[in-house]
Amino acid sequence: MRVWVKAKLGILALCLGVSGGVSAQDFSALARLDVTQSGADDRFRNVEVALYLSQPVPYRVFTLDDPKRLVLDFREVDFRGVDAAAFTRSDWISGARFGALRPGWSRMILDLVDPVRVDQAGMTVDAVDGTARVEVVLRATSLEDFMAAAGPLNDPDWAFLMAADPASVAPQDADGPLIVVIDPGHGGLDPGAGYADVHEAELMLALALELTAALGRIEGVQPAVTRADDTFVALQERLTLARGAGADLFISLHADALEGAQATGASVYTLTETAAEGASQRMAERHEGGDLLAGVDLSGQGDEVAMVLQDLLRVETAAAGERFADQLVQAMRDTGAVLNSRPRRQAELAVLNAADFPSVLLEVGFLSNDADRARLTSPQGRAPIVAAVTLAVGRWAIQEAAFAPLIRQ
Repeated sequence: MRVWVKAKLGILALCLGVSGGVSAQDFSALARLDVTQSGADDRFRNVEVALYLSQPVPYRVFTLDDPKRLVLDFREVDFRGVDAAAFTRSDWISGARFGALRPGWSRMILDLVDPVRVDQAGMTVDAVDGTARVEVVLRATSLEDFMAAAGPLNDPDWAFLMAADPASVAPQDADGPLIVVIDPGHGGLDPGAGYADVHEAELMLALALELTAALGRIEGVQPAVTRADDTFVALQERLTLARGAGADLFISLHADALEGAQATGASVYTLTETAAEGASQRMAERHEGGDLLAGVDLSGQGDEVAMVLQDLLRVETAAAGERFADQLVQAMRDTGAVLNSRPRRQAELAVLNAADFPSVLLEVGFLSNDADRARLTSPQGRAPIVAAVTLAVGRWAIQEAAFAPLIRQ
């Protein structure tokens, strides 16, 4: 049976904003460190370590003993140009080192003068330009408490970084990259929702292209779009295009407009269980037998065989789609994207009918709401959404990789 996530753990991806002017050839890291602002400063009874990044990325913080160190792991930060003196000016820190931990991962190590505890650690994301600030506050503690807390976090998502043999934890998958198909809703003769001369089809195309560019800069992720210009693509054809691309994940982008301006924020849809029960029949009725499941020609097998196979596959893909939807909602909270008061929803949507890949529909906001419309009509306003989707893709891929051995059984 097919395992849906094809990306390997060592390339899984994190959050990419829409900062322009830098291509994948210019640097390999996801985030660049602003060396002019980053550093460590002594405060009253504590020290604050601040890192200013071009975009949010997953990170973790922990301490190690013998010798005493503060460690920050990132996926991934370009530390070029950083001056260790910006951190050793603190009386609490005697040395600083930065660099690659392994492909796709980087590490920062601060040598500590005395025992400390991590009092605060967090990341904030600027909703306007998508930049991120990581802040770690250290306070003095006893040697006993320091030794008790020292050591990497017991987190399975990061365990492979500490493995002596990377291949034993993160084997390469010969099937190739993780293929994420982005589907900008409407287009051409179908402009979608509209308000004040702003049209859904145009905005979703702009968002799709920004998201595709962001995902395309991540090693091991291959994005594709169902339309790259203002053309009409029928709903079922979008699924055919995704299937032809070998989709591992399908994300359809939409916006809404309602009477009145009260409704606001993004929501994420998956197919209802009731709709899923009939989806195989609908797909069999609308498609040729050779265009129902990727890599499987069902021509001449009849609708009953096609429906049974689709239903079996949908058990896995529907669950994977639900998990991605949950990750996407959480990622939008983390990046500061505006969410609807009820962000997780289900509906009977034709674009979610495919059985052979997980799919969600992201309703990014309401054009009828002045604040939503203002955000969605600028790259800066859309940046937190782009950041959230890429962050969710990375988290979901790690999660699905953990499920892979169970699926194989």
